[in-house]
Amino acid sequence: MTATPVDTPSGSAAAGTDLSDLDLFTGGPPWAAFDALRREDPCHWNAEAAPNKGFWSVTRHADIVTVTRDETTFSSEIGAVNLEELDTDQLEVRKSMLETDGARHFALRRLLQRDFSARALAQYETFLRGLTATTLDSALPKGTIDFVHEVSADFPIRVLVRLLGIPDDHAGQLIAWGNRMVGNTDPDEADVLLDSPESEQYRNLPFRSPAALEVFAYGDELARQRRGGDGDDLVSKLVNRVPEDGVALSERDFHNYFLLLVVAGNETTRHTITHSMKALIDHPEAFATLKERPELLPQAVEEFLRWASPVYHFRRTAAKDVELHGKRVRAGDKVVVWWASGNRDDSVFDDPYRFDITRDAREHMAFGKGGPHLCLGNQLARMEIRIMFEEILRRVDSVSQIQPPKRVRSNFVNGIKEYWVQVAGR
Repeated sequence: MTATPVDTPSGSAAAGTDLSDLDLFTGGPPWAAFDALRREDPCHWNAEAAPNKGFWSVTRHADIVTVTRDETTFSSEIGAVNLEELDTDQLEVRKSMLETDGARHFALRRLLQRDFSARALAQYETFLRGLTATTLDSALPKGTIDFVHEVSADFPIRVLVRLLGIPDDHAGQLIAWGNRMVGNTDPDEADVLLDSPESEQYRNLPFRSPAALEVFAYGDELARQRRGGDGDDLVSKLVNRVPEDGVALSERDFHNYFLLLVVAGNETTRHTITHSMKALIDHPEAFATLKERPELLPQAVEEFLRWASPVYHFRRTAAKDVELHGKRVRAGDKVVVWWASGNRDDSVFDDPYRFDITRDAREHMAFGKGGPHLCLGNQLARMEIRIMFEEILRRVDSVSQIQPPKRVRSNFVNGIKEYWVQVAGR
């Protein structure tokens, strides 16, 4: 059932806002549009070109929390988590942990949840610091570096390589796969653009990307080698553990779980690190404060995450008719929560466009916000970001921008694919 569009009041700054238009995101998040929507039309009907049918945009922090915590009304299971509209066959073959609710989602999540807990990850602190040193020892002496390639992409992927138990020299391939899939709307990144006729032959693959086939094949070989063994890497745990609901992972379940690890274990953390570096360059007083008072860094990491907003949105699908801000959302409608907008909601964050490393930013939405789908790797990401900047602040005396960052063309990931900086220090 499709929604009955409700017009935004004429003359409103929010009128005509189209968050499906990638051009709106060319220079980064469209903050003015988000501000107008929160203020004037917090449940905004966004028409789309055929074959899509349109979606509701939810932009206020409190409403985003409501939607993401109520999986009986706003389901992850009866639709995709992005704007693409899938038929029944596509939904079935593409279903990952992200596209499940209830007991099955909990069981899939529990497979690796303990491995990503703060207690379990504490054992990796020394290892992570060594990896950070390796990355920075290679990058910083060059002086002029592409921060993305040399630092922010290099470090998280090497952590993932360790967790997956694969050779270090496979890191570059994992990065390339992630770029090709997540950048499926960027001509520089994608093998096949999401909205191109050619993508139809890949309609049953995540992101409609042929790179997914390569990820599946790679994961299958790892699974073959480790099935029945006693390894403690994530692949061994996926293939040798049975979820708590007693339903073993199917081949599809393994494929999509493994692909999710490859993407989520790299993309968002590296973009947060890059955005945070840019914020410290743009706010040298914050850089200086953190050098003088490194004990502030754990708190600053929460502001880094709020500021970066590495993922713009996720989608839910209405499981039943419901009213939001006087709008009738019908069963089957797409409901899109805009994390980035929630991170600039002035009802939660005082003066939200001020980068403030001393603020309490724990209500940010970089990992989602509460609810059953809170990012599984949030504690690992926090640790990676903290350790990276502890080491940068210890080693770097000054850093400056040489060129503005080159952004991923996307309204899904707030990504930076190239960022040239000049560093000086010990």
